[in-house]
Amino acid sequence: MKTEKFNYDLPEHLIAQYPSKNRVDSRLLACMDEIKHEHFKDVPSYMEEGDLLVVNQTSVIPARLFGEKSTGGKVEIFLERFLTSQQTLVQIKSSRAPKEQAKLMFFYDAKEFSAIVIGRQDNFFILDWSLDPHEIFESYGEIPLPPYMQRSAETIDKERYETIYANSERKESVAAPTAGMHFDAQLLEEIQSKGVNLGYVNLQVGAGTFQPVQAEVITDHQIHKELIEVDAHLIEQVKETKARGGRIIAVGTTSVRALETACQKGLQPFSGETQLFIYPGYKFKVVDLMITNFHLPKSSLLMLVAAFIGYEKMIDLYQLAVDQEYRFLSYGDAMLLKKYEI
Repeated sequence: MKTEKFNYDLPEHLIAQYPSKNRVDSRLLACMDEIKHEHFKDVPSYMEEGDLLVVNQTSVIPARLFGEKSTGGKVEIFLERFLTSQQTLVQIKSSRAPKEQAKLMFFYDAKEFSAIVIGRQDNFFILDWSLDPHEIFESYGEIPLPPYMQRSAETIDKERYETIYANSERKESVAAPTAGMHFDAQLLEEIQSKGVNLGYVNLQVGAGTFQPVQAEVITDHQIHKELIEVDAHLIEQVKETKARGGRIIAVGTTSVRALETACQKGLQPFSGETQLFIYPGYKFKVVDLMITNFHLPKSSLLMLVAAFIGYEKMIDLYQLAVDQEYRFLSYGDAMLLKKYEI
């Protein structure tokens, strides 16, 4: 398929710049056996006893730093992932790309630290830091709001650009698994009180999630790699749920990608890097329902949605969402989708 088939007109005023007042106040476009316009607080009514709700418990690290080259030019650093205790993989925004062995300087709270560019990996730079980069980003980094949010991070983002079930000991993602940001504690309690079980994956969301597909034909696209962990306990939960006729409800494309990666060679635990690219024609092996936000035109995430519900239905739903002025992207509204059965 041509990438252009996944383009659509997204009016700028529909891109949410701030979260809703309360997490559960977001709207919900429910596409089950029929289409309904709901609010997210209504999502438990679509769940049944014995279902398994799978969420991504990754936590967001403050991933953006501002500094300068030793030659004086300004630089902006956007963390992709930690490689070792001293090295990171990052994006660098500057007037000119730094050369290998270039020194980058950072000044925060009367403290000074530096990093040396020691190599490249695709579009990323490898930095070797003078101090522990984990502590540097945690202490001085800025919440990494996506590029389509045309503002700097604010106090509200420290709480809301994160899920309530995020594991603070797993600060490894540079973007939030945004579909999960609609849940609050009361809603999760209501869901579990219905006899719905809760399961966890961990997928470290990378900056590649924001990159549109550039290839003319989608099969020529080299999708971004992400680290995932699907443990034995979750695999057992999935098997038990399927055995008793329950449904697997994945919260977000990250949970979908993690679960489907774990079943590529039989349903078994998986820990490592995934480069699974899900687009129309893919046969889903685990996930039955998906909760997700509205995604960017020509993005791999939109292609995953098209694979899940069918291309034509995806196009129709997105046009409906635009017509009904749903809020799009990270702080936007949500969809509840039922897997298309051939």
